[in-house]
Amino acid sequence: MSRLFKFIKDWMLPIAMTVGALNNSWIGQLSFLTPYLIFTMLLITFCKISWKDIRFHPAHIGLLLIQLAGSVSVYMLLKSYDEVVAQGALLCMLAPTATAAAVITGMLGGNVGFLTAYLLFCNMAVAVAAPVYFTLIGVHGELPFLTSVWYICLKVFPLLILPLFIALILRKWAPPVHRAIVQFPRLTFYLWAVALTIVTGITVRFMLNRQDADHRTVIGLTVISFVLCGVQFLAGRRIGRHYGDPVSSGQGLGQKNTILALWMAQTYLHPLVSVAPATYILWQNIINSYQLWRKEQKRTKDQCG
Repeated sequence: MSRLFKFIKDWMLPIAMTVGALNNSWIGQLSFLTPYLIFTMLLITFCKISWKDIRFHPAHIGLLLIQLAGSVSVYMLLKSYDEVVAQGALLCMLAPTATAAAVITGMLGGNVGFLTAYLLFCNMAVAVAAPVYFTLIGVHGELPFLTSVWYICLKVFPLLILPLFIALILRKWAPPVHRAIVQFPRLTFYLWAVALTIVTGITVRFMLNRQDADHRTVIGLTVISFVLCGVQFLAGRRIGRHYGDPVSSGQGLGQKNTILALWMAQTYLHPLVSVAPATYILWQNIINSYQLWRKEQKRTKDQCG
């Protein structure tokens, strides 16, 4: 039984995506669960944060500038080529750091405190920036600018920021509840798998129903997600190297909350945009797998030497 659980854990990414793809005909009925799953995953993550380790670092500024300014820049650069590809590029850069990034950072020998602080800061930044960006690119274009921003804010801001305040309240006023949440560290992993299954099913269903989908656009979204994934990991590592910690900055900028990005694409942007974060999942996991393999090879070599 333990071997079965280990197999499921090691192959959870392809299992979740396969289940979602094969059951796409009915999986869309569960789409209403996605924001609740994202909310719960962030709440658990924020409950596990050690607030004494939250410190602002100069590298955070550089990472946030790349994330916020870079997302607008790639959108403007690609808009004339293909509006949908441009939206996919914006989302690949704007999406906040994945909640699981701290785990990978620790496994790679990075500074978990630095990464956790950036996870908090970038979620707050995206909660403010996303409604403005989505409005500027034409979401709810029939509404006045401020009305559109406010409408999107009402959905995005609570999803990203409210878990933080609830975590603080639980820590201060309901310690038993807070401890109970923290005692299930693997819960986030399984919630992530459920969310990934749902958004994969929705994406596949949309693609099957859109026989007229422009293949050039799909290829463009796939390529741009690959390029931006590599660029963000490298840019993050370059900034981090300046401060002596390339691993943490690389993970902070490169490893994205793709479940949130998929939800944003399916909720606010052209549905085909979801191809970009869906393929980004593969690229970032390939990069992380390679980094972990290199880390293990180095450890083995040092032991033998």
